[in-house]
Amino acid sequence: MPLLLVQLWFGLRYFRPFARRPAEAAADEPGPDTEPVSIILCAHNELDNLRELVPLLLRQAYPPGFELVLIDDRSHDDTYLYAQQLSQYYPGRFRLVTVAHTPAGFAPKKYALTLGIKAARYERLLFTDADCRPAGPDWLHLMQRGFAQNNGADMVLGYSGYAELPGLLNQLIRYETLLTAGQYLSFAWAGKPYMGVGRNLAYTRSTFQRTKGFASHMRRLSGDDDLLVQDAVAAGARAAVVADPPAHTLSQPAETWGAWWRQKRRHLSAGGRYRAADRRRIGLFMGSNVLFYLLTPAVLAVALSPENLVSLAIIWLARTLLLALVYTPLARRLRTNFPPLLLPALDFLYFALYCAWGLSLLRRRPLQWK
Repeated sequence: MPLLLVQLWFGLRYFRPFARRPAEAAADEPGPDTEPVSIILCAHNELDNLRELVPLLLRQAYPPGFELVLIDDRSHDDTYLYAQQLSQYYPGRFRLVTVAHTPAGFAPKKYALTLGIKAARYERLLFTDADCRPAGPDWLHLMQRGFAQNNGADMVLGYSGYAELPGLLNQLIRYETLLTAGQYLSFAWAGKPYMGVGRNLAYTRSTFQRTKGFASHMRRLSGDDDLLVQDAVAAGARAAVVADPPAHTLSQPAETWGAWWRQKRRHLSAGGRYRAADRRRIGLFMGSNVLFYLLTPAVLAVALSPENLVSLAIIWLARTLLLALVYTPLARRLRTNFPPLLLPALDFLYFALYCAWGLSLLRRRPLQWK
């Protein structure tokens, strides 16, 4: 019962209020639209994705102006030739930064992003990945409006979902993405930001300089988004949330269990560098869910009487209702579709995998990057 109460508290304190927050202003409503923006995009052998994404970025509707800074990170496909064509077609709006090699011991993506940020013209920086697609032509417009929140935010945390495809793997990937977003977006909206996702994240150049860039974790493969947010918040940066569907980006999910396994190990490896308060808060939520499943077999082993079995069944039913009441409106607000009856099974499978990821990190196997 105490574990259920912990989960109920998180649902009522963070998730449901975030899901029911007021709608954000539409792009055609008056707003503070005066600052130009640099869109930063890092790519390694992503030519096919770039051919789809770059036109969508260059067609963003944003009157104050913007530039696209493409970082060609050691590609050996035709990314450079494609970028040269773009430079001719979009002079002044498109810029290319080429990374020939990464210094020994440096995380490749962080090194590439650092060069791209240095080359950017504008103070406001908006980041996405090559396999992402903005929800529409107002994505840039809506994300930059977040800087006007909280009397002038330094960072804007957005949402990036995954495309819906057939199969259990896709369902789990999208459920995990929803659960993670529910935490970092609702915590930030409640004034406790701790991470963002580089597929849809904005911050100012001043914020990047205040944290000395990625200096505190430059040699770690992961953390170009969440550890940057950690350092920025510790330095006093203010975070805003822009998470209504027109401001989303959509990515292609991993296609194999092995690819998703490696991706999640890499992401979770950064968690040990979070601030103590954030680790406690996340650990309390995740731990209450994990323990709920781990303790159920032990309770069943001793709950041989009908009364105890009925009590356990009532607790499980209450938790199932809690999942539906909390995650269904959250999924609807973030435009992520799940059959409600599938939520308990997805939740169980996800937390079983979460335990497996955590145990695998204890083996200290080397993480890999492109």
